[in-house]
Amino acid sequence: MEFLFSYGSLRDEDVQRAVFGRRIKGVPDAVLGYRLSSTIISDKRAIAISGKAIHHILEPTGHIGDQIEGTLFQLSEYELGLADAYEDAVYVRKMVPLRSGIDAWVYVKA
Repeated sequence: MEFLFSYGSLRDEDVQRAVFGRRIKGVPDAVLGYRLSSTIISDKRAIAISGKAIHHILEPTGHIGDQIEGTLFQLSEYELGLADAYEDAVYVRKMVPLRSGIDAWVYVKA
């Protein structure tokens, strides 16, 4: 199993059903050392699934006090691949430590 931290559209139940074919339960957590900003995505499938072209994106700050709240999910490797296919090219998947002490994948600014 893989840990994936989401701060955006993957927390939405409709998006989860479209991407994974099911609702995924998670637990609250936070990523440290990042700030949240907005970006415009161009992937037509991702826009159709989420219903919007403007999405949140994480940018590193290097300050441990900067925290972005979100949800920690546990996914199979296959489901992690489905998440990769959903995310736009403005994102890259990176392993980061969370407030809980768990290391998880998260999509950040490419």
